[in-house]
Amino acid sequence: MEALTKTLEVTLPQSSEMWWGTLGTVRPFPNFTAGKDARELHTALESKVADVNTLVRILTNRNNAQRQSIAYAYHKLTQKLVSSTSAPLQDLSLALKKALSGGLEDLMLGLMMTPAQFDAHRLRQTMEGLGTDEEGLLEVLCTKSPQQLRDITVAYKQEFDRYLENDLISETSKEFTKLVLAILKKEETNIKGFINYQLIDQDTKTLNAAISGKKTDPAPWIQVLTTRDSVHLNRVFSRLEDLRKERVEKMVQTHFSGDVKIGFRILVCCIQSIPAYLAQRLQSNIKKGRAMQWILISHSEDDLLCVRMEFRRLTNHSLYSTLQNTKENCSKLFWPCVDLKTFK
Repeated sequence: MEALTKTLEVTLPQSSEMWWGTLGTVRPFPNFTAGKDARELHTALESKVADVNTLVRILTNRNNAQRQSIAYAYHKLTQKLVSSTSAPLQDLSLALKKALSGGLEDLMLGLMMTPAQFDAHRLRQTMEGLGTDEEGLLEVLCTKSPQQLRDITVAYKQEFDRYLENDLISETSKEFTKLVLAILKKEETNIKGFINYQLIDQDTKTLNAAISGKKTDPAPWIQVLTTRDSVHLNRVFSRLEDLRKERVEKMVQTHFSGDVKIGFRILVCCIQSIPAYLAQRLQSNIKKGRAMQWILISHSEDDLLCVRMEFRRLTNHSLYSTLQNTKENCSKLFWPCVDLKTFK
């Protein structure tokens, strides 16, 4: 564990394009050479006892695009070794799986997937076994953009030879099925950057009417909340709250039930602020390694700095120090995903 604490410093590059935004804690490594990293990893993995220091130092200090390049270079390197020796051809992920175990294995294998592959695996895990992890499922669906969801859908078919939409239908029911499918296929039909006061009034009346009758109708809420961008919807929420004199979260709690209530609650939270929702989820799952790992890896190159700021606002403690103080050993494995010199 002491070795892991020495790998927490991440050097920031002058400039580099990132796959998912620029507010992540994992940044592209400057002066990157995939071949050099692949050779170091190969040496670390071929030791009698895997050199964990080297594995963590390299893989947590490279962004995902760089890690994919390292995986390709590692494959090419072992091809050369096969031609000159009897050494078997190795895939980097398989080599990591063979050499590691427990939380560190899960972390390293998660880092080696592309973002879309990782989230596809997350969705599959939420639906495997007895019962469906609705909150885990919604966390993925509600925090991703329409394009990211399309990429995840493609990756899901490639990884499992299954259709994500079909699995969602088989693992959910009734109005909740309609909601998750609408989120999966969400398209923002309003014009971004343009304040459409007429549409704001129309959507406010639609949402209000749906919960004003003797029987609540979730369909208008599904339609409005999955076809508008968050800026527009927050204006609608503000207008609706003024009209009904209560918070939108309270409306959801009062007028909906079952899985669809869970779905609307999480969707509304994410429309208001994805980082704030993720901070709340981290606080609730700080001792649950898998749920925590999902968030930290999935958002490490996207908006984890924002999540960390919301976590501090929520708990009055930094996420970094909270992980340090958590008794669960697995939590300490996630320090590298969280760390930057700022916002500690």
